Amino acid sequence: MHKNRLEAFSDGVIAIIITIMVLEMKIPHGGTLADLKPVVPVFLSYVLSFVYVGIYWNNHHHMLLITERVNGGILWANLALLFCLSLFPFVTGWIGENHVDSWPVALYGIVLMMGAVSWYILARCLIRAHGKDSLLYKAYGPDTKTVGSIVVYLAGILLSFWQPWAGIALYTVVAILWIIPDKRVEKKIRP
Repeated sequence: MHKNRLEAFSDGVIAIIITIMVLEMKIPHGGTLADLKPVVPVFLSYVLSFVYVGIYWNNHHHMLLITERVNGGILWANLALLFCLSLFPFVTGWIGENHVDSWPVALYGIVLMMGAVSWYILARCLIRAHGKDSLLYKAYGPDTKTVGSIVVYLAGILLSFWQPWAGIALYTVVAILWIIPDKRVEKKIRP
């Protein structure tokens, strides 16, 4: 099967996720800067989630750039990733509305971890379909970055019950690690 439909569908779903997140931010009543204060936690959670969705979109684009074909397993793995990403608007809103309480931060971390696990599964399915001689294997074979991220998410989830801001800090560190351009694919496709 060709990858075009998977790519187009994924781009559309990700665009909708970002749109839903921004629509969840409510306009404050009043025209002073002080009226923005209650919106700050919602805005900050939106920024972190926007960055995460952007990271997934960017890396998904890179991964599909070197993908030659897809199969049913890959389609389902991609849907699992999109499902996890589709939960971002809910957990983003819950954190923002509850000013970084333990359970919202823990659930946010669980969704982040589910996304990372589904990303890892998608990469494994693509590698299995393309073989160990493929560019996919060379770029994503031993994926210590994703595995490390899953471990940090787990630590953030556990810390969120003790100190929610520590959980948010760990989630932010992972985002910073991933926002730095990942050259694994670009290095592999250069002539």
